[in-house]
Amino acid sequence: MSTLPNKPSPLAGIKVVEYGIFHAGPGATAILGDLGAEVIKVEAGIGDPERFWTEVAGFDLSLKNGSTVIVETSNRNKKGIYLDIATEKGRGIFNKLVKEADVFLTNLMPETKKKLGIDYKSIAKINPKIIHANVSGYGPKGPMKDAGAFDSMGQAYSGMMFTAGTEKPEFIRFGVLDQATSIAASHAIITALFTRERNGKGQEVHVSLYSTALWLMHMNQMFAELLSLDPCFPVTRSDMSPLRNAFKCKDDKWVMSTHHPEHKYWPAFCKVTGKEEMLDDPEFTDENGNPRNFQKMVPIFDNILETKTRDEWMALFLENDLLFCPIKDIFEAIKDPQAIENNYIEKFDHPDLGTINVLGYPIHFSDYSAGMKSTSPTIGQHTDEVIKELGYSDEEIDTLKSEGIIK
Repeated sequence: MSTLPNKPSPLAGIKVVEYGIFHAGPGATAILGDLGAEVIKVEAGIGDPERFWTEVAGFDLSLKNGSTVIVETSNRNKKGIYLDIATEKGRGIFNKLVKEADVFLTNLMPETKKKLGIDYKSIAKINPKIIHANVSGYGPKGPMKDAGAFDSMGQAYSGMMFTAGTEKPEFIRFGVLDQATSIAASHAIITALFTRERNGKGQEVHVSLYSTALWLMHMNQMFAELLSLDPCFPVTRSDMSPLRNAFKCKDDKWVMSTHHPEHKYWPAFCKVTGKEEMLDDPEFTDENGNPRNFQKMVPIFDNILETKTRDEWMALFLENDLLFCPIKDIFEAIKDPQAIENNYIEKFDHPDLGTINVLGYPIHFSDYSAGMKSTSPTIGQHTDEVIKELGYSDEEIDTLKSEGIIK
């Protein structure tokens, strides 16, 4: 059960139909559901393969209610129906759904979309004003247009795996690019809905893992383009200024500093750490008042930072207006007062899992409420409800079930 404030939702009244699998794509419609859209997830056969993805990289993702962590993440705020659209009757029901919808989203392969008749050309014949959203691996054109992809492949193909500055490629875990792609897709859909409000026309939008990864690499791309410089070169902590660095404290917890311009903060940092003599030492401070000789300097501050706990240092840094923050693991981050007080993390009463912490919607609206409203549906959980709303009687629904068209 949601604990959202009693305010209207920004996308209330918008109807979304999804025929998608895994997270990049279905994650976008979940976001639209956060914003109040009615989202209907159509499944057939065994359903979304994500339902059976119970292990990733040795991690058991299964939950006590028979669902998985990924399913709960990708399919919140949705009504689930089972509908075989490969049959004539099933297609008729699907066409009625789409005709009433504002948005249709799919991330199936191009050949499969055409075979099922869920490509843009087919859907636009049923509803010319619909926003048809596609999510793919590499985009609708080019030599990779028909290739499938997962999160890690988008990271690999875009250059993202070298952004940590390591000699070997590093994979950012888990589902970070999938989630970013879902955010980009929701952005595209909302933009297309806005333009439809102005000109009355539907359209197709297309987002890919690859395009999203490149977008996240925007600053790096401009370094490469304008300076012919690869900003992802290997770097060690001793190569970096202490004002743009990470330090381990007495309790084995870490802090992160990022200061600019450095000459503004260098005196305060030296004062707090008891190294004011460095300010007058040309070995450590240049003529512009900036720190230098990092290879020798960073080990000195490593020793100093290990004399107090992270919380003790943070109190001193904040008191002196220095730009430090704690480096937190995921368990600390989801319990942090800053996240909770801003509703970035919220309590949700899950019917099977009890009260759990979930991500709140990251944007605050003064007049609207957004966030998780319902849990992931089981396959066909809302079939009867949705089919009845299309005008089918109980007898017709029973017949459709007996024929295996719906469940």
